[in-house]
Amino acid sequence: MKERAKSKKKSRIRLLHQYYNYTGFYSFVWNSLKKAVLPIVLFVGALWAIDHYLLDIEDMLVLITETYAPAEVLSIFFLSESLLGLVPPELFIAWAGKSASPMIFLTLLATASYLGGIVSYYIGVGITKIPAVHEAMELKMAKHIKNTRKWGGFLIIVGALLPIPFAMTSIAAGIIKFPFSSYLIFGLLRYARFYLYALVIFEMV
Repeated sequence: MKERAKSKKKSRIRLLHQYYNYTGFYSFVWNSLKKAVLPIVLFVGALWAIDHYLLDIEDMLVLITETYAPAEVLSIFFLSESLLGLVPPELFIAWAGKSASPMIFLTLLATASYLGGIVSYYIGVGITKIPAVHEAMELKMAKHIKNTRKWGGFLIIVGALLPIPFAMTSIAAGIIKFPFSSYLIFGLLRYARFYLYALVIFEMV
């Protein structure tokens, strides 16, 4: 019985591997990783250049923390993460690094991003109830929706970890009505992304 169970498990894993290989998932992840490296390098390079030639980034971040209440900064970030991820999270991570309690504010940022993703998911669900908007979004996000239908949870994991707009992935998940409980579990990897990026960005600022 044990051998048969192991054989079935191996067969299932092999079939999944063949499916993801055939549908181009591995190529998608590899290309996403390559694309992710460039923004990170550019961001770090820009921070270094600005800090050395234009202004003191540390002083600028301290000024922001002194000028704006944490609730205001977190609210702006939450709105950004709910609406297509318009502002790079790295800027807010740098802000958290100069706050009074870096790890607390980093966790609050990750939570805001996670909750923003949930809002985006429900935006996707809402879109399906408005035929004209649904049709327009199906065309505009055709590739993203197609990939989400093919790869489901694995694409949500990629969206949570890599520097691609998590809101887009979340909206697509809502449009295809991906199981919400599974979305919540996969989306928790958003926290890992913030903590990993903070290891680099906190050192820079």
